[in-house]
Amino acid sequence: MRFFAPLAAAAIAVAACGGTAANASPSPTVATTAPTASPSPTPSDVFKAELKTSNEVPPITDAEASCSGTGTLTLTGTTAKFDVSITGCPASAVINIGHIHEAAAGVNGSVVIDSTLKAGELTLTAGAVTFSRTNTNADPAVIARLLANPAGFYMNFHSAVHGGGVIRGQLTKA
Repeated sequence: MRFFAPLAAAAIAVAACGGTAANASPSPTVATTAPTASPSPTPSDVFKAELKTSNEVPPITDAEASCSGTGTLTLTGTTAKFDVSITGCPASAVINIGHIHEAAAGVNGSVVIDSTLKAGELTLTAGAVTFSRTNTNADPAVIARLLANPAGFYMNFHSAVHGGGVIRGQLTKA
């Protein structure tokens, strides 16, 4: 009989609260998601660069100093899409290659994302050209650093005369 007394008391308590234990509100659950090592880019990860010869290190001072342009870098997953417009170059200018480099303004840095542009692929008309290139193999670790600090990266295009770069601009979030 002693065994049934506590059980009967519990049943009365549950009934007094308006139901059975099955009707009790479930305990809230907390979703646990492991943190990711780095942010994932989305289609909204767009960066701009104002490309100027005066941003080069050292600045360009010859006939190609008239070149300028704008560049947009769009990151989606490990894809880096370059949309570029270059204007004001001398008719003889040849734009060969372009990349994203990792370094602050005023400092030369190493190439971290290639635009896939190859020498001889562009033809300037009246000193201008507009083009797009896509690299589908950008390093996720580089992308994570770029997302965290776009100003620590610059877009750079090289000419036949200026193999180290003719126009350059630091990246800013668009």
